[in-house]
Amino acid sequence: MTLPPLLGAVRIRELAAQAGVRPTKTLGQHFVVDANTVRRIVRTAELGPAEQVLEVGPGLGSLTLALLDAVDTVVAVEIDPVLADLLPSTVAELRPDAAARLYVVRADAVRLDPALLPPAGAEPTALVANLPYNVAVPVLLVALERLPSLRHGLVMVQAEVADRLAAPPGDKVYGTPSVKAAWYAQVRRAGAVPRSVFWPVPHVDSGLVAFTRRPAPVTAASRAEVFACIDAAFAQRRKTLRAALAGWAGSAGRAEALVRSAGLDPSARGEQLTVADFAAIAAAVRD
Repeated sequence: MTLPPLLGAVRIRELAAQAGVRPTKTLGQHFVVDANTVRRIVRTAELGPAEQVLEVGPGLGSLTLALLDAVDTVVAVEIDPVLADLLPSTVAELRPDAAARLYVVRADAVRLDPALLPPAGAEPTALVANLPYNVAVPVLLVALERLPSLRHGLVMVQAEVADRLAAPPGDKVYGTPSVKAAWYAQVRRAGAVPRSVFWPVPHVDSGLVAFTRRPAPVTAASRAEVFACIDAAFAQRRKTLRAALAGWAGSAGRAEALVRSAGLDPSARGEQLTVADFAAIAAAVRD
């Protein structure tokens, strides 16, 4: 079977030149120029044909075209006005039968407003994206927070960020992104991506991170209260919970009492705790 054409290195550079686009570090732009890589991303995302996919940072459309071959609808959120205007014409040229199934939203995904996402009455069920390096974690967390309809997803991020997002308690890179992502979903590493598939070639390797939505921990505390506790614990990660949470709790003694009330050891450090443990500490404040 002949696969539909996707954007290669030559065509991507032509599109960029025609539109006067030069990738910028400010927006963290690195465009995928390898068709096998985008097909691998779509395959690994395990998407159903009826799904509505949210793509953040579609760029010149490398991944967008592959997604349109696999799912019903793609909503692409792009902050760059030139790229946002160019994407529909690229899809109309290469996938004229799919052009009506693409919705482009010019917006900053860090400040995503779900009410602005088309089509009306439909909600995205999956997030699949090559996330801009400089805002990858906030974009992922905002999407999970504001779009409860997202059941699963696959994102490409800097390799070190991928390790942090998927790290379990006790891992040397386990930290704030790990715990906050775990509040929303089960997260795992889903593969590595070499530098050579990007234009321009980045100075770092990339990695794929898959997530599956799960219920948040049962707690009397709000998400914001739990996240404040997490932030405090990792602001001084070498310190014990008694010391690290002193400012958040009001005093070291109060922090120790709250940690003990949650059934935990005040001499432990934040990197040893699960998201449920942090939820228990935050709930102890109310008690």
